[in-house]
Amino acid sequence: MEDPQRGIRAVHAESTITVYQAYPPEIGGPAVRKGRFPAAWKRDRMTWIKPSFLWMMYRCGWGTKAGQETVLAVEISRGGFEWALGHACLSSYEPRVHADRAAWQRALKAAPARVQWDPERDLRLQPLPYRSLQLGLSGEAVRRYADEWTVAISDVTPLAREICAYVGSGDLDSAARLLPRERPYPAAEELLAHLRPSAGQRAAANSVAVSRADAG
Repeated sequence: MEDPQRGIRAVHAESTITVYQAYPPEIGGPAVRKGRFPAAWKRDRMTWIKPSFLWMMYRCGWGTKAGQETVLAVEISRGGFEWALGHACLSSYEPRVHADRAAWQRALKAAPARVQWDPERDLRLQPLPYRSLQLGLSGEAVRRYADEWTVAISDVTPLAREICAYVGSGDLDSAARLLPRERPYPAAEELLAHLRPSAGQRAAANSVAVSRADAG
């Protein structure tokens, strides 16, 4: 059963999915020209990839924040993306997912990837009532991402600036027409089962919330 609160929405094709990152020009420029991350790109640190274009815009301020002036669309293999999901751990303790805090800490330490479910954003970069995936890669996952999974890298900074200009002028319809066409990613339920509460747990939580609302 799909979890509408924690779903993956992305631009994807039969064998690839597009994720977004933002870097300074000295990283972003060579990455676009070569179609690969340059030697200056650090493989020994965690890197976060974001399937949501608007969440990336929230993070980088439409490409205006220092060190995030070049917005990249990175097309990676779906096999690699799903490998990362399958080997990921939630970045924070979730009682409805983990047996206990110690179990979560052990899983987090061993995992080469981690997941955050952060509020999706609208065109004004305000939070929406559902969440989008942020996927952090480290160790083996970073190396695979850079050397095996990456298919193509393109510069979408001009697109970001154009959409931002429409938003700034109040023309949200024109801005929306330019957005990448993200749609639900067909991830198997078992691929995400360790990253979000089960359907039964969600139903129980909703029941508690309704009961509290009725009592109030």
